[in-house]
Amino acid sequence: MAQHDFLVELGTEELPPKALKSLSEAFSNGITSGLKEAGIEFGDVKNYASPRRLAVLISALDEKQADRAIEKRGPSVKAPEKAVEGFARSCGVSADQLEKIDTDKGEYYNFRATEEGKATASLLPSLVEQSLNKLPIPKRMRWGASRVEFVRPVHWLVMLLGDEVVECEILGLTAGRKTRGHRFHYNQDIELIAPSEYHSRLENPGMVMADYDARKALIKSQVEEEGRKLNATAQIDEDLLDEVTALNEWPIALTGRFEERFLEVPAEALVSSMKEHQKYFHHLDQNGNLLPNFTTICNIVSKDPQQVIEGNEKVIRPRLSDAAFFFETDKKSTLESRVEKLKSVVFQKDLGTVYDKAARISSLAGKIANKLGEDQSKAERAGLLAKTDLLTDMVFEFTDLQGLMGYHYALNDGEDKDVALAQNEQYMPRFAGDELPQTAPGIAVAIADRLDTLTGLFGINQPPTGSKDPFALRRAALGVLRIIVERNLDLDLRELLSIAADNHNSLAARDGLEDKVLEFMLERFRAWYEDAGINAEVFLSVLALKPSRPLDFDRRVKAVNHFRTLAEADALAAANKRVSNILNKQGVSGVSEVDTSLLAEPAEKALAAEIESQRTKLAPLFAAGQYQESLESLAALRASVDDFFDQVMVVADDEAVKNNRLALLSQLRSLFLGVADISLLG
Repeated sequence: MAQHDFLVELGTEELPPKALKSLSEAFSNGITSGLKEAGIEFGDVKNYASPRRLAVLISALDEKQADRAIEKRGPSVKAPEKAVEGFARSCGVSADQLEKIDTDKGEYYNFRATEEGKATASLLPSLVEQSLNKLPIPKRMRWGASRVEFVRPVHWLVMLLGDEVVECEILGLTAGRKTRGHRFHYNQDIELIAPSEYHSRLENPGMVMADYDARKALIKSQVEEEGRKLNATAQIDEDLLDEVTALNEWPIALTGRFEERFLEVPAEALVSSMKEHQKYFHHLDQNGNLLPNFTTICNIVSKDPQQVIEGNEKVIRPRLSDAAFFFETDKKSTLESRVEKLKSVVFQKDLGTVYDKAARISSLAGKIANKLGEDQSKAERAGLLAKTDLLTDMVFEFTDLQGLMGYHYALNDGEDKDVALAQNEQYMPRFAGDELPQTAPGIAVAIADRLDTLTGLFGINQPPTGSKDPFALRRAALGVLRIIVERNLDLDLRELLSIAADNHNSLAARDGLEDKVLEFMLERFRAWYEDAGINAEVFLSVLALKPSRPLDFDRRVKAVNHFRTLAEADALAAANKRVSNILNKQGVSGVSEVDTSLLAEPAEKALAAEIESQRTKLAPLFAAGQYQESLESLAALRASVDDFFDQVMVVADDEAVKNNRLALLSQLRSLFLGVADISLLG
């Protein structure tokens, strides 16, 4: 079958830079999915995306669908004539054209035919249109008098299959073979003869780098080179790099400078201003200090680049002047003086003001610090000041600096260094994989803040629902778990949740609140362990016991995961399941003592002796949280357990003997439940 390359390009006004990459991938995936569904074979697929275009180049596309064999079973030969004729009409033939086939149920009419595949060119317009309609565009727009809707106004459409134009109209545009060059350097049509010349013709003469990945790599290398010229290290934020890549078609890196006096402002504020507002990259010297330089990516090759640099320097100067002004103004008032003003800011209408929240955080953080054997007064102080930087001009202007500015202002006020660090650490971890708080006050406040929010929202019946989680409670719960586990903190969540709940004046759903929030939080462990490659059954075996200490929970999970690698694991898991079923069926709950005088069979005597030995051996291991060693020890029970079930009838006719054997099994099960419910494994 003949094959041809296929090119589709949609030309637009400048597309949203933060969405360009996802739009490009979705456009390509939509087309290729449609081709697969249509049964059309194709080769390599290449996406292209720039500010003014989305394009897909597909090589070796079959010129038509493969022919398809069709077979339909009809009515029995004994069926009424009208039924047979109706079936024939549905197949597009007459009744005498149907064949008869023998089946195990008798003789039936049957229709066989070969459906000729459609020409690919006839299918492409609908596939492209469907892909465009399915793009992840939150809000589409109209322009002029047109009723067409898209993320931005559209201007041209290229659709080539081989060297032929695919004749169609999409989004009000008639497909052709003319693309367009750079808006400033080559604002002209470029006629394409074949799809394969798309990339090269856009670059020369069009001065457009349509390949997103290549453009991104070029920008990164240019910025790094600018850093080397300064004897510095360029700081390349991945999100900023993506955004800048989506803003430029012919990138040229230029480096400017700002006054050194601005370096008196915290570096984070300067970086935020340069990155968020101007899309500049910053540089650090060999000591990790911010340099008074920035690199911008220009979308043109300027005849006078110095003029462009000076223009950017003029633009950034007032931005940095504002940051310097905010910083100096904010320092005139201490964080402590802002505490009272938090009473005017509502946190949540049913949970009070931010002042109320700060007071609750302070109280809980102090108790957490006390439980950890740390300075309670520092944690309380850090908690009281934790939200005060929200009232500063700097944070009002640069919201992503909350916490960081609190740290700088606390140092300026002469607060204890750990109290100051806690102002920033309270928000850690901000995202998956982010660093955790280091200081004791920072750890205490970070946990207290999240637990206060969790108990408060659950307490007023506003837990997360489905995909809606406006207060980021899932992230808050996972943050607490990470801090406790990764910092090896022996804290009881149920106890802390009870304290946090009691700190609230009144909660509509106070009864059983600790258990609800604890269950929600422990469930966050599921995804954590899945990411670590630990089977869900292992997580569920520990969750069944509902340990309320996250560090203890984690140790149990790791111990059970190790236990699964032992040769005895499967047999003991099956035995535990059998024991559980027997005890449940007999209505046995709790653990009873075994009367050794009622043990008659050698197998039950042997098992009883080993259980007693294990109880003595495991008591100190359980107390020390040495669960892996405990399960390794319990693995030695396999032979005795197997012998018991092979040789002993548990439900004996003698009631006393039966109850004694049930007591023996309840002791066996309780030993394993000291770690997890391994009956859930396998």
